[in-house]
Amino acid sequence: MAPLFSLLTAVLVFSYGPGGSLGCDLSQDHIQFSKENIALLHRMQRIGSFRCRKDRKNFGLPREMVYGSHIQKDQAITVFHEMLQETFDIFSTEHSSAAWNMTLLHGLLSGLYWQLEDLGTCLLPEMKEAESALGMEDSTLAVKRYFQGIRVYLKEKQYSDCAWEIVRVEIKRAFSLSTKLIEWF
Repeated sequence: MAPLFSLLTAVLVFSYGPGGSLGCDLSQDHIQFSKENIALLHRMQRIGSFRCRKDRKNFGLPREMVYGSHIQKDQAITVFHEMLQETFDIFSTEHSSAAWNMTLLHGLLSGLYWQLEDLGTCLLPEMKEAESALGMEDSTLAVKRYFQGIRVYLKEKQYSDCAWEIVRVEIKRAFSLSTKLIEWF
């Protein structure tokens, strides 16, 4: 069920038209939703992070998410959208459903979905042509590799409670940095 929901979401996001959208504006709404997502991720904590310190890992957060002031607005939108999509995909799996409080998880997925839908208008085919010139393709691949590392880690740790806790903290950190990224624009 979760993979089908992810596929449907992706189709909706990429086919979403400009009607009713804020366009390619990284508005206060996005900042607010990101802060709400951070708060939800904080509330999702089930076990103490200190208990999982042996499972800690450096996932190599892409510099595009850390040094946002050095990138163009279009690149920031692409990086932010990819981060939202990858986060949505990780938290909409069956393994995730088993690990988290469903009310909090649903709130997180709803917030991510709204942001993805709104930013979908920014990823029009015309932008794809400009991606290579602006280096967005490399930025998107860096974000994809980062999240692939998170997926591999979860699988290696057999989706344990500590693995999910480490991932929750890591994604919360990434969201904090991405909120700073969108505030610059």
